[in-house]
Amino acid sequence: MVLVLSVGATELTVDFRRAATACVIVVVRPGSHHFRQLLGTPPVDASIISALAALTGAAVGGLTSGIANWLNHRSQLRAQWLLNEKSRRQILYRDFIEEASRCYIDALQHNEPDIPGLVGLYAKLSRMRTLSSRPVVHRGEDVARKILDTYLEPDKSFVELREMAVDGTIDLLQGFSDACHDEFEELRSKQF
Repeated sequence: MVLVLSVGATELTVDFRRAATACVIVVVRPGSHHFRQLLGTPPVDASIISALAALTGAAVGGLTSGIANWLNHRSQLRAQWLLNEKSRRQILYRDFIEEASRCYIDALQHNEPDIPGLVGLYAKLSRMRTLSSRPVVHRGEDVARKILDTYLEPDKSFVELREMAVDGTIDLLQGFSDACHDEFEELRSKQF
């Protein structure tokens, strides 16, 4: 396609087959700066601009795809780590609750401490110090202290144990369980 403009005594021709863009100035006086600039601009080959546009598009597309893959992989690794961490803690807390329950019932019924049970309890408490949040560790320490104090108290009869169960004072692990629940809720919020 060829465009011919006639402005005053000068004829201006633009060949669109050789130019990627054309600037058409309707009011041009011969001898003006714009007229010389339009006539003196060499034509740009359209295939060069097409090739540059394709390369730029490919680079931007590849970079976008690479960044998206990296972010997706990173979020998957984080979710997997949080899931593994949650599983480790669940197993540890379950074992601690079972050990503490056995030790507490033993402490309620006997004056002689169950040393192997207490050692296991404190070993789990030490593992919690490396994995768990401070509120969970503090509640675990409170449980262990209460068990030790219970060994120093007089033994409880079955009737006294039943009364403790009815009024809720036998539930030594309520605060610990609540702290664990709060910690798991915090982990869940970090996951999403």
